Amino acid sequence: MKKEIHPKYADTVIKCACGSELAVSSTKENISVEICSKCHPFYTGKQKLVDSAGRIERFLRKYEKFQDQNNAK
Repeated sequence: MKKEIHPKYADTVIKCACGSELAVSSTKENISVEICSKCHPFYTGKQKLVDSAGRIERFLRKYEKFQDQNNAK
């Protein structure tokens, strides 16, 4: 192995926005993430539906008349 070409590998802590921390070894120090397995909806089973700017309501209003036409037949 060549000397002095490999990065330094040290213990560090990964911090999530939810407050959880995980001690690992890495070449980077003080890693911050926005979401982890303790707060991700896939792992927690709590699905959150984020409606930004009323997109769902706009979609429902737009296709409401088509639904009414199909029910009238």
